[in-house]
Amino acid sequence: MTALDLHQQMILEEYRDSLPVLEQLKAKVLETLHETLDSSGLFVSAIEARVKKEKSLTGKLALKGAKYTRLADVTDLVGARVITFYTDDVDRIASIAEKLFDIDWDNSVDKRKLHQLDSFGYNSLHYICRMPGYDFRFELQLRTTLQHAWAAINHDNGYKSDIEIPHEYLRRMNRLAGMLEMADDEFSRIRIELTDYRRRVQTLVKNGKLDDVLLDGDTFRSYLQAGPLNTLNRRIAAINQAEIQETPLDNYLQVLKSLNCNTLGDVDRLIKCYEENAYLLARHQLGNTDLDIISSSIGLQNVCIVCILSKGGGMIGLERLFDTLNGQNAQNATLASMTYEQARTLPFMKC
Repeated sequence: MTALDLHQQMILEEYRDSLPVLEQLKAKVLETLHETLDSSGLFVSAIEARVKKEKSLTGKLALKGAKYTRLADVTDLVGARVITFYTDDVDRIASIAEKLFDIDWDNSVDKRKLHQLDSFGYNSLHYICRMPGYDFRFELQLRTTLQHAWAAINHDNGYKSDIEIPHEYLRRMNRLAGMLEMADDEFSRIRIELTDYRRRVQTLVKNGKLDDVLLDGDTFRSYLQAGPLNTLNRRIAAINQAEIQETPLDNYLQVLKSLNCNTLGDVDRLIKCYEENAYLLARHQLGNTDLDIISSSIGLQNVCIVCILSKGGGMIGLERLFDTLNGQNAQNATLASMTYEQARTLPFMKC
């Protein structure tokens, strides 16, 4: 047991008496961070908080007790941590924290600016904060997931302990730290470049330059936002005065590629080429039914069906289509046979 002088023992006793307040502060900090970050739309890896354990405080008082005149002088009785996926989100959350809390700038430190050789896992931004209505301050750490994992691994291995560690081990650890720091930066850079790419795609789609946009998941979603199937779907819904239920169309990406669509221009031409026959097929499918709810996928599905059958794909082609859309199962053959029978007498089958 670490020996404390009388003054330090009085601070420790004050800590015991203050534990309910510290727990309340911890809960309030967590609640505030969760609510604010959720409403901001920022997606983080974790939000954590803890109240300093008595054993930890005892050690701190024994080591630095002379600098504390009272318990409230200890700045990390409550500690909170926000772990982000990207380095640039650290600064975004820091800006939010500066609006939420009263920052003690004299005791806060941005360890990212220290640039020490082995500092990667300790590059947190540390704010000492005060929550309105509380006498005690708390520490808020902001770091990335990779920085957090590195710090945890080093702590587990005693990398920052006073025990001397062989030079070869330190050299290898520092090499890994450099690689992780590069990975951290590259993840943020890729996100920025992807955001720019999506904006360029949206501009090209808006301006109708569809042949300049390669077909992929992002570009397909941007194209669908323009509503290229809305007219066809509304015409199909009008057959039975049905309601259109929105359904994701992501699983059609592979289908469209199998139909030789390489750009959004190819997709647009495919829809325009086959939409009239897709409507005729829907009229044949729904005309004698009382179906009053249809999926928003019906237009694109029928376009693909008509394309496959017009090119002689037959039931085998339809079964492959439904395998792609629904996953391979025995019902797809039955569905393909039924669809083929529905389309058999339509004009595009005679081409």
